Amino acid sequence: MSIISFLTKKFKLSSKKEKVAKNVYWAILGKSLNLISGIFVGILVARFLGPEKYGLMNYVITYVSLFSILSNFGLDNIEIRELAKEEEKRNVIIGSTLVVRLLLSLLTILIIFITLVIFESDRQTIFLILLYSCSLMFNSFNVVRNYFTSIVMNEYVIKTEIVRTFFSAILKISLLFLKAKLFYFILILTFDFALLAAGYTYSYRKKIGDIKQWQFDINIAKQLLKYSFPLLFSGSAIIMYQKVDQILIRNMMDNVSLGYFSVAVRLTEVTLFIPMIISQTIGPLLVKLRQEKPEEYLKKRQSFVTLLFWVSLSITIGMILCSKMLVLMLYGQEYEPAISVLKVLAIKITFLGIFNCSTQLIIIENLQKYAVIRNLMGLVVSLALNFLLIPHFGIMGAAIATVAANVFSSYIAHGIIKPFRFIFLLQNNAILQIKRLPMIISNLKK
Repeated sequence: MSIISFLTKKFKLSSKKEKVAKNVYWAILGKSLNLISGIFVGILVARFLGPEKYGLMNYVITYVSLFSILSNFGLDNIEIRELAKEEEKRNVIIGSTLVVRLLLSLLTILIIFITLVIFESDRQTIFLILLYSCSLMFNSFNVVRNYFTSIVMNEYVIKTEIVRTFFSAILKISLLFLKAKLFYFILILTFDFALLAAGYTYSYRKKIGDIKQWQFDINIAKQLLKYSFPLLFSGSAIIMYQKVDQILIRNMMDNVSLGYFSVAVRLTEVTLFIPMIISQTIGPLLVKLRQEKPEEYLKKRQSFVTLLFWVSLSITIGMILCSKMLVLMLYGQEYEPAISVLKVLAIKITFLGIFNCSTQLIIIENLQKYAVIRNLMGLVVSLALNFLLIPHFGIMGAAIATVAANVFSSYIAHGIIKPFRFIFLLQNNAILQIKRLPMIISNLKK
């Protein structure tokens, strides 16, 4: 932690600012190592499997992702918000959230099975999807990570994630040497979640307390579900319009095309951790600021939106400029069709950045019941354009549809939905404040 110590002394950071800096440091370190490992191993896996099998693997992951919101029920952000407000109730909040998520995960796996029986005819695909759907149960233990996020203390869970990343990389590379079948790669992906759940639990027991103290309270569970219920529909719409393109490509085209598209998607997703870390770190602080100093909160939220917009836009520009080099250098000539798709999908990074930011503000302002309208608008745009453009333009059509849906749901919809117009104004102000960006960053430090 010498870097944090140096910054603390140089900028004379208070204990609160030092805590935030330490949290960002560990979050960036963990994400960076995870991304480096994910990119390196992911590239080796993509090269080994080839576009067709790599496309099938991503179809399996995407299919389960479409239903994952039901097992999550939008509880992550609600849990973080409630823990940030009432940390003394952590045992009952964590315990109640975990029980609810485990039950919802079982229900989700059952629903996935029913849909596969109705819509999927390939037995191998059915088996792989059901295997990977087991990860939903282990992912329920993300409730522990949410607690550490709420108290701005990610160091301990990040260390767990680093160990998981290292161990997982070794297993996947071993499979490459053994020339293993696709089944074993899906098995390792599922095992990753089990390993992470065990690590989160260990971190909590070591640093916070005994998990036996977690309690289930039916009233707390009902309250959490009540708050998160609007986010279920909202989250479902988000997952649908972010992932439906990959489902449609596989069914309207083939696994090879999906393999090309998945490479472009993967390269855009690996850059999103920076705006996401900023959003998740500042979010809990804004919750407390709104309670204690409402007037200062109004100023800080503008700085929050502005910073996220310009950070995300910078990443977009860099990705567009480096798209050809990244695809050819990392994945090889075999994946060349992904280059043009990546240039289009890179635009999505900017709007996903401000989307994460706006979602934090919506939850802080307790306006999540209107979020479903915004996200349904994005879903309608996505479905309509995908069905219209894929038959004529293939995976490029899917890329255009995805970007259009993100622009609509992340920006335009805020101007249409009356309770969200303050976000629309904040976003417009952010676009116009490029000259004041250094001052805004300085303001956020105060």
